Amino acid sequence: MKSKRRAEESGSSIEEVLLDMVTGDLDPVDKAKRYAEAAEELLEQAGEELEKGDLRQASEKIWGSATLIVKAYAFRRERKTLIKHSQLWKYKSMLAEELGDWVIDAWLIADSMHKNFYEGVAGEEDVRRALQHVERLVEAVIGRYSLKQS
Repeated sequence: MKSKRRAEESGSSIEEVLLDMVTGDLDPVDKAKRYAEAAEELLEQAGEELEKGDLRQASEKIWGSATLIVKAYAFRRERKTLIKHSQLWKYKSMLAEELGDWVIDAWLIADSMHKNFYEGVAGEEDVRRALQHVERLVEAVIGRYSLKQS
């Protein structure tokens, strides 16, 4: 129950909270790589949900992937564990300064998927495009900051 409450308070998914708990004692680079790996896994799951027609679940996994890759970046860069939405937005902006303004667009699209999870208003094409934008974001961060698992 503590994990669920922490997830609700921070605006994170239960998966993110559990990942934070499991990776707490890892080397900083390894922890960042675990975040990145989890981001990739969520993208894969989002694609599967999209193909099944579950747009809400696909949307939430797209959002989760975007948050995890920003967490990976923050931890890789400053050994900072992000737990609040405001921190995610701050580090998204720092990431955009390094990679380009397209990061902001990808983030905003991912954020709209978080909203879609609750409201269910986005269509299949919207979710599919969001998935593509977040895939680009995840790939760029993994490549730029050497976050691929060996």
